[in-house]
Amino acid sequence: MSRNIFITDKDQKRLKKLIDKEKEFSTGNKEYLINLEQELDRANIVTSQEVPADVITMNSKVLLKDLDNGEEMIYTLVYPEEADLLNDKISVLAPVGTAILGYRIGDVLEWKVPDGVVKLKVEKLLYQPEAAGDYDL
Repeated sequence: MSRNIFITDKDQKRLKKLIDKEKEFSTGNKEYLINLEQELDRANIVTSQEVPADVITMNSKVLLKDLDNGEEMIYTLVYPEEADLLNDKISVLAPVGTAILGYRIGDVLEWKVPDGVVKLKVEKLLYQPEAAGDYDL
């Protein structure tokens, strides 16, 4: 499914470096890297000052709603070295992390899980670094 997403130029550069490193040094299934790379290739690249305030960027904290069961969850989208599921920090390399990157408030996304597909809605952006003026995160 093709979608039109926004990525900051800073995030794009850092994510491309991460992908290259992971391709070289990780073993096993690299489908997640291919998915992230495809998202970056399709994305509208903008400066941190130009990214719309309703877009999920790196280090954004987002409220998602499972449309099948109504459950709400809060995640902060982070780089792999900062991932900590106990504190709801999800890696951009995790399937849901890759899925939410660049989405906007109100968007619905489908996330593949072992039991099928989960439909998630971006309910609210609780924090976006760029909107808060935190351009150095």
